[in-house]
Amino acid sequence: MRTLKLSLAVVAGALVLTSCNDEQKQMAQKEVNNYSEYIDSVSSVAADKASENWEAIEKNYQERKTDANNAIIAVKENADLQKSIDKSTLKYEEFKAEVIAENQRVADEKVTMMRKSLLGNDYMDDDMQFAWVNKDNILSVYQNFVDTVEKNKDAYSREQWDEIKLLYEAIDTRKNTVEKEGLRSADNMKIAGLKLKFAPMYTVNRMGAKSEENADAKK
Repeated sequence: MRTLKLSLAVVAGALVLTSCNDEQKQMAQKEVNNYSEYIDSVSSVAADKASENWEAIEKNYQERKTDANNAIIAVKENADLQKSIDKSTLKYEEFKAEVIAENQRVADEKVTMMRKSLLGNDYMDDDMQFAWVNKDNILSVYQNFVDTVEKNKDAYSREQWDEIKLLYEAIDTRKNTVEKEGLRSADNMKIAGLKLKFAPMYTVNRMGAKSEENADAKK
């Protein structure tokens, strides 16, 4: 009788354990499915559209991945579940690389557009050497540069002001060469006046842009 009771207790315990394991596996499978379905969903979005909401996408990704990883820990035989997680993770990383590449392309395009607006129609992308700037057009380059900065000074971000400073210094470096190639004195004097106009405009507005960004960061 005691043997029978003991056997029944063992069987009951085994059934409870099996039921518990099955329940844990089902819960884990649900979390893994949620993770995979989320990645299937976001990776179907065009990279340029995804980049607009990337912070939220990345946050949701991290949360779902954590939930999936935590869920399979309690499952003894979880190799298939882990394989599914790894497959979805790889898919997400490939998608993320596409979004990063798209963000870089857009950023590069914006820089090029800004440089063209500052340096005029003659602008050529020559790694900041500005070989296209010569004694005949350098005054017009400075004039266009300063006029454009003055027109848009209230709209530039701190990052854009840093780019402006970089371009300005490159023009000045080129001017040292152009002066030796016969820059007219009259043009040189006008350039000096433009430089006097640009310096305080840069200092004040760059400082203002930085203050605004710091204020926004505290909100």
